[in-house]
Amino acid sequence: MKVVVQRVREASVTIAGSVYSAIGTGLLVLAGIARTDTEEDLAWMSRKLSNLRIFEDGDGRMNRSIIDVGGELLVVSQFTLYADASRGNRPGFLESAPSEIAQPLFDRFVASIRRDSGVPVQTGSFGADMQVSLINDGPVTIILESPKKP
Repeated sequence: MKVVVQRVREASVTIAGSVYSAIGTGLLVLAGIARTDTEEDLAWMSRKLSNLRIFEDGDGRMNRSIIDVGGELLVVSQFTLYADASRGNRPGFLESAPSEIAQPLFDRFVASIRRDSGVPVQTGSFGADMQVSLINDGPVTIILESPKKP
């Protein structure tokens, strides 16, 4: 599993011209599910996101988690994180899980984040044509990938 995490002051998802979901201060998480991902990957990433200390404390150091600051999460499925453009100019998506596998895993991932973090979690709409807007805070953007399996 691979995610791009952005610390935001606000973020939203618009579908067909209407706001589908929106958050204030928190994290925008673009989440890619790989063909090889398991429940273990989802659990690892959920714990990592819930405890990732990328919010500033009173001394201006990144030392607080989403839980500590009482923020919100906006989680958007993003199969293109597994794009392979190493050959040619058109990316391939062979590593990305097909939607019939990815959607249930994504739904379980979101449920896991809700359980682990206890903070409000919004989502995009799986497979929809979405426009994502954000005001990046910092800017802080971090890429996380679940540990490789032997």
